This record gives sequence, structure tokens and C-alpha cells, in this order.
Amino acid sequence: MKTKRVFPSELAYLIGIVVLAFGSAFMEKADFGMSMVVAPAYLIHLKVSEYLPFYSFGMSEYVLQAFVLVALGLVMRKFKKGYLFSFVTAVFYGIILDLSMKLVSFLPLSGLPGRFFYYLLGIFCCAVGISLLFHTYIAPEAYDLFVKELAAKTGKDINKIKTIYDICSCTVGLMLSFAFYGFGKFVGVKAGTIFCALINGWLISLCSKFFESRYSFEDKLPFRPFFTE
Repeated sequence: MKTKRVFPSELAYLIGIVVLAFGSAFMEKADFGMSMVVAPAYLIHLKVSEYLPFYSFGMSEYVLQAFVLVALGLVMRKFKKGYLFSFVTAVFYGIILDLSMKLVSFLPLSGLPGRFFYYLLGIFCCAVGISLLFHTYIAPEAYDLFVKELAAKTGKDINKIKTIYDICSCTVGLMLSFAFYGFGKFVGVKAGTIFCALINGWLISLCSKFFESRYSFEDKLPFRPFFTE
């Protein structure tokens, strides 16, 4: 039997955040539609930045996630200390997201094939990033924390809960697109968003199976109790 290599759960957190941020940046560059999870924040960013230019995509992310954390506390009927760090994660992700958007903007774009490549790369990066965040005790972004906590509370498969959450987020994105730009124009939420919503849970499951077959996720720092209380 092949021995699994140790993958520090704290490293999974750091890599997961960075890869997820670049995944969103690649999807934005492709312009086939954002990931359904970030679509609402992206649309709010586009609208608010028309009046407040400093309101970046990353800033919109952690502002919206603050509301998601409040909703999570209401659903769970309690507020864990780890939830507070989820907001810290959201700010960290927002900073990395804004940086990745700037870096990706310098990459060449060769017509439709180039856009398609960046779209697929974005979906893959998002799935890998979320899968890694599911394998760490450190509080992930509010979106993923909501899924993780709800799956634990209900005893349901986390990937199925993720798919349901993605579809709901996609619906909210569509509503915001219609509200901001009317029914004749799709912004942020496009065909690529719908496709991503349908396959993202399955793709995350594949990534998780890949990691779990090769790695054993273990804590290297004694901070797990802080995030699980």
C-alpha cells in the first residue's frame, strides 16, 4: 500500500486562498461569466465603483461576506469564534484577488480560444482552491464556511450542499444583473456562470478525491481548538 505524503492543513489554507483568487481573476478575464459564488459581489463592485472608484472587487467580496457570516450565525443559532476569523480570511482573499486581477490583466488574450483557455483554467483553479479549503481547520471564506457548517449540521454530503449553494448564488447573481442592467443585457452572469454552477460541486469532489488519495492532511500548528469552538 502506497504511503500518503503529509500535506500541512495550514499550507492547504494559504494555497487554497491564492489559487481561488487567481481562478476568479482568470474567469473575469475570459468574460464568459464569473463563478456563481463571486458573481453577486462582482456585480455590486461594478455598480458601486461607478460612483466610488476605490470600491474594488476584493473590497466588495469581504463586505458581502460580512453579511453571509451574519446569515450563518442566524442559521446555526450560534456564533463561533472561528466565524470571526472567516472575515479575516475574506479580507486576505480580497487583497489577493485585487492583486491577481492586476497580474492577470497583463497576460495576452488571443481571441475566443484564449478566452476559452482562461475560462477553463479559472474553473479548475476555483475547484482546486475550494477543495483545499475544505481540508483545513482554519476558517475559510464565508461562502465556503457556510457550506461546511451547514453540511456538518445536516449530515449531508458537502459536495451536494455546495452545488445547492452555488445554484442559489447564481440565481442571486442573475437577479442583480437584471436589476442593475435590465433584461436585455447579461453582466457578470453569463452562460459560463450557469455551466460552472452545474459542474463545480462535481469538480470539487474530483479534486478532493485526488488529494485524499495521495495526501494526508495534518495540522502542524496547535490552533485547531480556536477555530472549532
